[in-house]
Amino acid sequence: MSVEPNIVWLKRDLRLFDHAPLVNAAQSAPLVLLYIVEPELWALPDSSRRHWHFIHDCLSELQDKLSNFGVTLCIRIGKATQVLEALKDELGSFSLYSHEETGNHWTFVRDKHVQAWCASNAINWHEFPTNGVVRRLKSRDGWAKIRDDRMRGDILAAPINVGFVADIKSHALPGKDDPMFGRLDIGNVQKGGREEGLRVLASFLKERGRRYIANVSKPGVSARHCSRLSAHITFGSLSIREIEAATYAKLKTLSDNADPDAVYFKRNLRAYLSRIAWHCHFIQKLEQQPDIEFKCMHPAFEGMREPHFRDDFLTAWKTGQTGYPLIDASMRSLHENGWITFRMRALLVSFASYHLWLDWRKTAPILAQLFTDYEPGIHYSQFQMQSGVTGINAIRMYNPIKQSMDHDSEGKFIRRYVPELKDISNTFIHEPWRDEQNLTDYPKPIVDHATAIKFARSEIKKRNGFEGFKEQSKLVNQRLGSRKKQPKRGIKRSSTKSKPSSQQLSFDL
Repeated sequence: MSVEPNIVWLKRDLRLFDHAPLVNAAQSAPLVLLYIVEPELWALPDSSRRHWHFIHDCLSELQDKLSNFGVTLCIRIGKATQVLEALKDELGSFSLYSHEETGNHWTFVRDKHVQAWCASNAINWHEFPTNGVVRRLKSRDGWAKIRDDRMRGDILAAPINVGFVADIKSHALPGKDDPMFGRLDIGNVQKGGREEGLRVLASFLKERGRRYIANVSKPGVSARHCSRLSAHITFGSLSIREIEAATYAKLKTLSDNADPDAVYFKRNLRAYLSRIAWHCHFIQKLEQQPDIEFKCMHPAFEGMREPHFRDDFLTAWKTGQTGYPLIDASMRSLHENGWITFRMRALLVSFASYHLWLDWRKTAPILAQLFTDYEPGIHYSQFQMQSGVTGINAIRMYNPIKQSMDHDSEGKFIRRYVPELKDISNTFIHEPWRDEQNLTDYPKPIVDHATAIKFARSEIKKRNGFEGFKEQSKLVNQRLGSRKKQPKRGIKRSSTKSKPSSQQLSFDL
């Protein structure tokens, strides 16, 4: 080959549009578009077949689009360094292009190995920022401006008249139910692919987002009024920049309309944009401190929950058998659909962390497998926030009965996912153990709310009193904290007015 090819390594950026590595690689040499299926990644406790189903949709669509132009999407199965070594043997030297990735710790270590392989083989690896996450950021003080400047940047069209390496060998795309991806009973899976993402975005901006604020916390109806773009953002079938740009374009069309309905719609879309802005803020935490996947942000909380672990509590929580209807309905809904709204995500984690006193490192991988939109950077920082181990965030201990009354007052969501309670009246639907006339097989509450919360408050208060606690909290805030004004830190009782930014898990939107 007279010109060394460029390999574009697709990771969690499964699109051809607004793709800087692809655009830059296409300018200088024939291309290979590469996706590596890594068996070790899929054996991890936070990976699941649900994720693969969504990715499979994205890759299948890419294959179809490229095949229309006689181009092969190169699928290779194996370790990244071994795959790249094989491609070097086949093609000779090449340059590697990709987006920067802030994934879990496994992908962080893998990329370090790839970097070392590239250095030892004289391979240039060109990495480009993805969204608003900043690599090697020196201070959080300037992060927001960098993020906003990137979001205002030009959206890149897919390159045209691109040369590709002919006759590149490719493995067959593994099937959705290949055993490599586990045997989790995944229920329903949100459809992946760019065309589906564009359809979902259009429907949100046309109508569904009109009642976003009023319904974002409600189980059941939130599935319609939230954007449902989180999985598309996680796996990159759409870029967050184009979603933000499309939302601003919609706001512009409404800007001169004084009709009350248009004004209300604008208010809802602005609220949505504020949640988008928090997306990269949370991922930036993992980028700057990768060990938050395994270690409490504030070291005073290490060892707090581990001695009290009960496997029966973990089993009851993850199977939806705690005896608290909204907790169990939310968990069962998540098993069935792979998505629940942010309030229910926060409620599940709060209940596990404070009522059952389960360590976040036990519960985080379980929800990671169940969330179609699992985003490591958001997932682990939010788990730590919700379980009260950051040292810089207000601690929210939700009352599951009050939350049930507030967000599912008639018990429609509960009856849908906890059919054992279908005949319980509205009077007792939130506390079925009080209905002595209608005994069911539904379990009694696994713990007493008041007793459990009293214990949790006492244990956290002890840690807050450790020597050097405040000084360490300042260091955590300096490294990872938001630069927006935060509410005074403390232990808060259940509230329905908490800001979405402090409750977001896996960026459900």
